[in-house]
Amino acid sequence: MKVWFRMYEGAKLLRQDVIEDQSEDTRTHKILNALEAVCHKWNLAQPYWLKKNEQDFLAHAKTRFTKHNFVEEVDFDYLEMSILQEDDIR
Repeated sequence: MKVWFRMYEGAKLLRQDVIEDQSEDTRTHKILNALEAVCHKWNLAQPYWLKKNEQDFLAHAKTRFTKHNFVEEVDFDYLEMSILQEDDIR
């Protein structure tokens, strides 16, 4: 699985990264592990998943974490996360 992360200030892309996980872990764990990995890499506190994030992710395999998802102050408008590539089903 590949998860794509993008950090924006307005319409300006500040950072992006792809986190890949080829483990045998569950899809949910891979997604949460990818979010943890990018937050660690970018020195961010992990955002809270709100109901809207869950609904967006289930419907579109994509969600945005705004400033309201973070306990600590952040210097960007939102962090977008989307599935770039799902695992092959064997």
